[in-house]
Amino acid sequence: MAIADDLKKTLTDPTPLYFAAGTADLAVQQAKKVPDLIEQLRAEAPARIEAVKNTDPKAVQEAVTAKFAEVLGAIDPKKFGETAQDLALRGVGVAAEYAVRAKETYDKVAVHGEQAVRNWRGEFSAEIVDIAVAVEPEAEPAAEPASEPVAEAAGEEKPVAKKVPARKSTAKKAVVTADDAS
Repeated sequence: MAIADDLKKTLTDPTPLYFAAGTADLAVQQAKKVPDLIEQLRAEAPARIEAVKNTDPKAVQEAVTAKFAEVLGAIDPKKFGETAQDLALRGVGVAAEYAVRAKETYDKVAVHGEQAVRNWRGEFSAEIVDIAVAVEPEAEPAAEPASEPVAEAAGEEKPVAKKVPARKSTAKKAVVTADDAS
């Protein structure tokens, strides 16, 4: 039964949908920034291209070679095993930390998505009201829903069907013994 409960909980949890909505909303927000970034890159591109053109390839090659030699010189074969084990343990710790951060970020984006969905629903409901007013400019339909809650508040309640328990059979089973069979 636990599997069915887990499955039901998984299928009724709206968090993944809110996460998707939050991701989409954040993507739209970031996409709105793209034109400004393009303009900034257009302004900076000529200076960057000129800096690359003026760079001496031999100086870059010498700097990379020196850095590589420094890294190779720092490696001690005797301590390599200890260092590898230390790095493996650090990797496990970092992986656990990233898992926690991922869950926190997932929850934050899901909350953002829930707020975005509420915002979208508000915008859509406002648009629907505007369309309804344009289609039916009369105020009479708006008055009808208001009268229904007043009738319910006055004490008029709708009858509720009662659940009838299942009947148990009162007939007793006949027990056949060896003496009765003869």
